[in-house]
Amino acid sequence: MPNIVYHHGVRVTEISRGQTVLRIMSTAVIGLVATAPDADATVFPLNAPVLVTRIDSAIDKAGVTGTLASSLSAIKEQSRPVIVVVRVAAGQGATVADRQADQDAKVIGTVVNGQRTGIQALLAAQAQLGIKPRILGAPGLDSQAVTDSLVSVAQKLRAFVYASAIGADVSAATLYRKNFGARELMLIWPNWKRFDVTSNGIVEAPAVAYALGLRARIDEEYGWHKTLSNVPVNGVLSVSKDVYWDLQNPNTDAGILNAAGVTTLIQNQGHRFWGSRTTSAEELFAFESATRTAQVLADTMADGHFWAVDKPLHPSLVKDILEGINSKMRELKTLGCILDGKAWYDEQINSTATLKSGKLTIDYDYTPVPPLEDLSLQQRITDRYFADFAARVGTGQ
Repeated sequence: MPNIVYHHGVRVTEISRGQTVLRIMSTAVIGLVATAPDADATVFPLNAPVLVTRIDSAIDKAGVTGTLASSLSAIKEQSRPVIVVVRVAAGQGATVADRQADQDAKVIGTVVNGQRTGIQALLAAQAQLGIKPRILGAPGLDSQAVTDSLVSVAQKLRAFVYASAIGADVSAATLYRKNFGARELMLIWPNWKRFDVTSNGIVEAPAVAYALGLRARIDEEYGWHKTLSNVPVNGVLSVSKDVYWDLQNPNTDAGILNAAGVTTLIQNQGHRFWGSRTTSAEELFAFESATRTAQVLADTMADGHFWAVDKPLHPSLVKDILEGINSKMRELKTLGCILDGKAWYDEQINSTATLKSGKLTIDYDYTPVPPLEDLSLQQRITDRYFADFAARVGTGQ
């Protein structure tokens, strides 16, 4: 700003400027949709996003019926993340089919008098709670229709969905997988078995609930670039179905499921999820880590440049933006979150006409880190190590 007041002396103006620091948003935030008919309605009102930061207290208020308490317990076994809970009413109807249809409708939700219900209420979490869920699931409620709706909401939130691959056997699960093609979805088959303290017996537990908690734990301990696969799961006793798995043989139940894009469960040095693939038809986003890397970078770059909107479009502003992005790319490369990335200014896209209308386009690319899914070790037998046999034995004289 020009100095318009007369002064005979020296002026000192403090200018706080420097490279913009782009911060990665929190990814270990779970969005959980569940039923709990006997929950404390003051803590968990129907169809409202509720912020849970103390999971033990939430379990105490979740009741014992429905899916909420068991899902929170499964998550707690893995980590103690921030959770956005949306409680929905249990389905009603004279027949099983009627109850299922009503349950799907309640879980999927809609907009009533300006208020979002069911899964749609997750979209209101940021406005109401100041937090955006990134890891979505509805354990025990995730029918095909519900999973479709979860994916739709995930695409708006730039979140990721974990859902059950419905089917009685491997063949049915792989056939069910063909219903989906989104990069924001991982299907899991079958379920875990766990000990239930309420019934004092072993019960089947949705694997999705454990996947939500484990995903949050991996984000906190390793990062969003590490997939769900091959990390020990806490609090489970066995797999609900017989899944044949062999580390060296692709022609197994686990191999067939993984080849179809279904994550399965194995028992080897503990219990683990086995599989890193999404349901994407696009090879670039075949891995869970590729999708989540794209989501994290998109939000980091957009939110990190809120400050730049409406600033004077001067070359120095463009330099600041480029320096900020490239600095973050170097940091992520050093941390092992990406292989590399770079931002640049393209003169052909940024013409005089676009610049004078206040439009600026910055290009950047990146390469996500893929998981080591297929390791080949080449074993050879040889007689060449006999060459110095006598020398190694020695003459003994």
